[in-house]
Amino acid sequence: MAHHPASAQAATPPRGGAGFMPGLLTLLVLAGGLLAAGQAGAASFTPPAGCTLNVTVQNRSCTVSQYYTCSADPEGHQRSAHFGRDGLYHLSTIDAETRWVESQSMGSGLVERLVEEADDHASFSGLLQGGRDDFDFWTETSDGQRLHHQGHDILTGETVEIDGQTLERTEFQLTTRSEAGEVLITREGQQFISRDLGRFFGGVETGSDWTGAETQSNDSPVLFTFPGEAGFGSTTPQFDCDQLLTQIPQERAAS
Repeated sequence: MAHHPASAQAATPPRGGAGFMPGLLTLLVLAGGLLAAGQAGAASFTPPAGCTLNVTVQNRSCTVSQYYTCSADPEGHQRSAHFGRDGLYHLSTIDAETRWVESQSMGSGLVERLVEEADDHASFSGLLQGGRDDFDFWTETSDGQRLHHQGHDILTGETVEIDGQTLERTEFQLTTRSEAGEVLITREGQQFISRDLGRFFGGVETGSDWTGAETQSNDSPVLFTFPGEAGFGSTTPQFDCDQLLTQIPQERAAS
C-alpha cells in the first residue's frame, strides 16, 4: 500500500505492524536535522548515523525522494525522505509488507502512526501473489485523531520500464474517515511497484477532501539514481518545477 494515508489536517506522501520505528522523539530529532539541511539548500542528502542511502528517485510534480535503510530498524523496514522546491516536506517508514508504520508532515508537524490492530492490514506479498490487496486499518496522529483507512490495490498486469527499472502498474482506491465515520479524504488512481526494491512509487491520481476541494497529481518516478551515479543523494527536484501543480505529496507510498 504505497500511498501513505493522508491526515485530516495535512496531505502526506506513497504508504505503507508490528515493530514500530523508534519513537516520536527520535523522529523529531531526525526531522529537525533534515529540515535544517533542506532549508539551508543542501545539495546532497546524508542519512543518519547507522543508516544507508540506497536510491534517489526524481519524480514528476517537482519532488525527489531518498530511500534508505537503518541497521537499528526491524528487518524489512525502509525509510524515506521527500523533498520539494522548499526542502524536506515528509518523512516516512514502511515495513516489509509496505505497511505504513510512521510518518511526519513537516508542514503541519503532525506524526501519524499505524495502529497495530487492524481488520485487514495492507500486504505487499498478498498483492504480488493474488494480484489484489484489500486493506482496512487505522492510524493515530500525534494530536489525538484516529483515522480509518479502507481501500485496495490491484495489479493491472502492465509492466513498464522507467530509467532501467522494471515496474508494474497498479490501480488503487483509498477512503479516509474520521473516528465518527465522516469521509475526510478520497484518493484513487494508479501507482507503480518494484519487486526488486520492495515498495510502491507514485503515479497519476485524483482526490478530494472534506471541504470539497479536488486535487490531481502526477508523482510518477522519472530517474532512479544509485550509489556512485551522478545525482545520487541530490535534494534538488528536476522535473515539472516550472509548473504550478496542485499535488498530493507522495510515499503507501506512498509510499
